[in-house]
Amino acid sequence: MKKICIFNQKGGVGKTTISVNLSTCLAMEGYNVLVIDIDPQGNTTSGLGINKNEIDKSIYDVITGDEKLDDVIIKSQFMSTLHIAPSTVDLAGAEVELIEREKRELILRNKIQELEGKFDFIFIDCPPSLSFLTVNALTACDSVLIPIQCEFYALEGVGQLVNTIQLIKKSLNRNIEIEGVIISMYDARTNLSNDVVEEVRKYFKEKVYENIIPRNIKLAESPSHGLPIMLYDSRCRGAQAFEKLTKEFLDKQ
Repeated sequence: MKKICIFNQKGGVGKTTISVNLSTCLAMEGYNVLVIDIDPQGNTTSGLGINKNEIDKSIYDVITGDEKLDDVIIKSQFMSTLHIAPSTVDLAGAEVELIEREKRELILRNKIQELEGKFDFIFIDCPPSLSFLTVNALTACDSVLIPIQCEFYALEGVGQLVNTIQLIKKSLNRNIEIEGVIISMYDARTNLSNDVVEEVRKYFKEKVYENIIPRNIKLAESPSHGLPIMLYDSRCRGAQAFEKLTKEFLDKQ
């Protein structure tokens, strides 16, 4: 059971797009996949077709209470191998509520351990900040997938991001590693995109996936329909990119 954080403290880098679509593609390949949404915005939850207004229990109840993770997991309406532990806006208050809890950074790790053997992959979609929730996710995971967008400020904060992972490795999770770096929002027509790809490859070297996620209107549209890209338009460039990325991801396991 491999546990992977999808993390970048910058917003708008494609974290949710990767969470939703990589997990769906792996589930379509027959792997038993769980996505844990610990972002209070809950975009991964809605992106996988779950109405946040109809949720009885969420990851908030797991983090702040005695609820077992297994009791909040919802099976996807799309396929039996895809599951989600959903998030709601209530999660935004978790840090304040748990400010005096001992070992609060270990809560998610301990809850995930109760699931041992039930899933092949667990993906944790983190908020775009270095918060209590992010520390919980990094402490609970085996590795980190880092999405980086093809924009001017792409590498700003990357040093801090890597430093955060190293700090977690020293103090809370000595097994954590960088799983890989996924370049997203790529536009081959611009010099900027090509320059960013070159700089990212220089910095992270072999950790960067060969397959890149392009800017694609269908990818941008699919969340508004509550559908992963493979179910919204399996023939578009975005879907094809995720198919190739999934194969490369599996080849590296």
